[in-house]
Amino acid sequence: MSLTLQPVRVNTGFEEEGVLVFDEQQRLVAVLVRLSDGNEVAPGQWFLEVALGPLSGMSEAAFANLDAAQEWIGQRLACRVRRE
Repeated sequence: MSLTLQPVRVNTGFEEEGVLVFDEQQRLVAVLVRLSDGNEVAPGQWFLEVALGPLSGMSEAAFANLDAAQEWIGQRLACRVRRE
């Protein structure tokens, strides 16, 4: 599954660096936010802030880097497509 990432600033009240994640049909499926290095839980990791469409209802997830996040999202999207 091919995903497209678009950098964006996200106003979470704490973090700002983020990316919009689009699927192969250019539909927005997720918003990821990079946690600050001062974050107590997962410093510097990427956090699934919003999950849309086939990803909605997914539990919160944190990823070491964007590659790991894309792999996780891609796998879940592929599983949902196979079920339909």
